[in-house]
Amino acid sequence: MPVESLLEVHEVIVTVENVPEKPSARHQQEKKSLLKRLSKSHGKWDTNHPRHRLMEALFGFSRYKVRQMAELDRYKGLYKHATSAQKKVLEKTIGYSQKFSKVEKLLDHNQQLSNEIVEAALAYYDISHDELSAHSIAKDEAGQLADRVSVSQALKHYVRDWSVSGSGERNDAFPCILATLQKLFPLRSGEGIRALLPGSGLGRLGHEVSSLGGFDVTINEWSMFMNLAYRFLEANPRPVSKTVYPFIDSWSHHATTADMVRAVSFPDSRVNSSSVLLIEGDFVTQFKSQKSQYDVVVTHFFIDTARNVMSYLDTIHAALEVGGYWVNFGPLLWGSGPFVQLSLDEIVAIAKSMGFEFVDVDEACGEIILPGEKVRGKQAVYGFNEKALTRNAYSAQFWVAKKVR
Repeated sequence: MPVESLLEVHEVIVTVENVPEKPSARHQQEKKSLLKRLSKSHGKWDTNHPRHRLMEALFGFSRYKVRQMAELDRYKGLYKHATSAQKKVLEKTIGYSQKFSKVEKLLDHNQQLSNEIVEAALAYYDISHDELSAHSIAKDEAGQLADRVSVSQALKHYVRDWSVSGSGERNDAFPCILATLQKLFPLRSGEGIRALLPGSGLGRLGHEVSSLGGFDVTINEWSMFMNLAYRFLEANPRPVSKTVYPFIDSWSHHATTADMVRAVSFPDSRVNSSSVLLIEGDFVTQFKSQKSQYDVVVTHFFIDTARNVMSYLDTIHAALEVGGYWVNFGPLLWGSGPFVQLSLDEIVAIAKSMGFEFVDVDEACGEIILPGEKVRGKQAVYGFNEKALTRNAYSAQFWVAKKVR
């Protein structure tokens, strides 16, 4: 038999779609700095230490189903109060109790996704399983529950930021912001325009700014729950490679049960992790020393999250070069316990006193809100679920202010 006949030819096709981009030098440097900040020996060890907050987020994702099942079991308990006759109608007509088993099965799927998020985070942050286990045991012994709401919100942000379903909410704000940036910086060859986006959530707006070309984009997020979800995207950039069932934790405002239990695939476009730099941590703390480092700061649904909005304004002003721009889009829904709660006209007056000059913006970005001023208001929905029977919308305030001194 000829030797050639003994040879077999195998064709191997390797896909690179799900391989993250190689980190740039600035990504490598920031990760080194991040791991230093996460060290227990760095700063005061308490519940606000970044490593403790990281462990809390890991604990939360690892206990997703446990926390959700407590609520599902409550629903089951409440159903017992229906009369036998009522249950007979419910079961015969719509098979109501099947919803419990269906949702529990989907909770398993979401828990698997949460487990993948945890595993990706352990690898990225160089955290051992033993450390997470010890933290979980300590929480259990102290009778402290995992944060159910923050995990749920992080998973829902995959819908808002990285799914086709979230495009409607993104389109309320993104086109106006992106078109404004293109007008402010029409010439973007050579060194990139340095853009900072604090309160970035899962980073979609930052990636959209980067895709315009000519921008060096830095995003910032304080929530470790959001940061874990974002790091998972960086590690799994392939489009529609993951699914989540984001609406099964609330049974209200659904037109159909099928709407409630539907899956949402993400990300809807490839996540280029090398194009955007995430700096984790408190905005004021991380950027207070970065004087005149940015050409534009974009605040999207952000300034009303401040405990002290004056510190936010100080940091935005300091971060910008003279001649740089502050672009804002969002509501004024002050959170719990803010040091200062300002009306729109007060924010405008204070910004002017700090050295900002408000400039004209396209009328497509809304109606003038304050007579004689250049701030516009535009309706923006914020609800994650485009099929819900309710809508939560704001008159989001849009402005562009130039730092003149």
